[in-house]
Amino acid sequence: MDFGWLKRVLPRGLYGRAALILLVPVVTLQIVVSGQILQRYFRDVAAQMTTSLVLDLDLVRARIADGDPAEDLAAALEIGIAPPPPGVPVDRRLFYDLTGAEATRVLRRDLPGLIAVDLVTDERFPAVIVQAGEEVVALSVSRRRLSASNPHQLLVLMVFFGLFMTWVAYIFLRNQLKPIRRLAQASEAFGKGQLVEYRPSGATEVRSAGRAFLDMRERIEAMIDQRTLMLSGVSHDLRTPLTRMKLGLSMLDPDPEIAALKRDVEEMEALLETFLDFARAEALDDPTATDPVALGRQIAEDAGRLGGQVDLVAPAQSGLVMLRPQAVKRCLSNLVSNALRYGGRARLTVVLIDRAIRFTVEDDGPGIPPERRAEALKPFARLDAARNQDKGSGVGLGLAIARDIAQRHGGTLSLGESADMGGLRVDLVLPR
Repeated sequence: MDFGWLKRVLPRGLYGRAALILLVPVVTLQIVVSGQILQRYFRDVAAQMTTSLVLDLDLVRARIADGDPAEDLAAALEIGIAPPPPGVPVDRRLFYDLTGAEATRVLRRDLPGLIAVDLVTDERFPAVIVQAGEEVVALSVSRRRLSASNPHQLLVLMVFFGLFMTWVAYIFLRNQLKPIRRLAQASEAFGKGQLVEYRPSGATEVRSAGRAFLDMRERIEAMIDQRTLMLSGVSHDLRTPLTRMKLGLSMLDPDPEIAALKRDVEEMEALLETFLDFARAEALDDPTATDPVALGRQIAEDAGRLGGQVDLVAPAQSGLVMLRPQAVKRCLSNLVSNALRYGGRARLTVVLIDRAIRFTVEDDGPGIPPERRAEALKPFARLDAARNQDKGSGVGLGLAIARDIAQRHGGTLSLGESADMGGLRVDLVLPR
């Protein structure tokens, strides 16, 4: 049997599922207990009381049928005698009068000459219409003699205290779920590169999970610091011999071989700068109020001063949003640099949506085939065979640095194809 529909209708949140687990037993208990009370208590009590009343009613009916005065007897038995109502009498009761239904059933079973039972005209003193010999009379009795008085009070109290205890249990459950929500928020913030203060609390299992999260966070931070220190150290230490090589080559007589060696040294310096950018990508600046359009305009102007053609498409006014400007600028600079490396011109688009900002960088180069886009995002991936090699090859860290910054910012980086420019399209989406 397929229960997939049940999973779709059930709540997905922890609060919703906990409330469902709490309410289902309470509601089931209310229904079962209410049914048993109505069936075994109210019905049986109403049947016993009505059976006792039948004896008195039958005695008065028999006295009237014999033609004897019945007023004194009826008064002693607290039974009123009145003419029957006009029209054809029928059984009448309110739809929620469950004990009245049981009383009517017993009267019809045990009282001879019964014509109808009217429980609606006067709810306090219902009328029992009987045939007494040649005469039809309405015998009125107190409703308390037919069934237990105010039978709904027990149900009302049961429902009220059931709801009250459910509310108390929900308050207690919410306090127990708070540590889990705090742990989830701390984990989500850490995934976005933010460190929020967190202290394990709550039940023993939640405390254990919290301590495990803190240990994991410390190990990840230590690993990141170690990798950053290693890359920075290696790149820094290599600068010294490269500087000596540049100095030595500058003192030699110029010739084609010396020029080729100088180009090699310059390329090595560019590679070291890329390694340093990759290492610095781990160290994000703090979020500050930033104008994304002004940031995009600055990146386009910087690229233009270096001889690149970058078109900026952005709204006239955007307002300030919380961003890490240095990290986002480094990410977009890498994307624009890649676009200009493999294409003749690039376009930077800034779009503000409800809860995010989308930066789109497009170029008119050859692009990247769909089957190789996942590989292009990996560190040290070289796809020069698929891209344009006329403007030199990189070390394969540009897109990796951009993706790393996007992920640590809590955003995403995706590759696609530009619809009008024909080259690569890179979408950087950051939460606001």
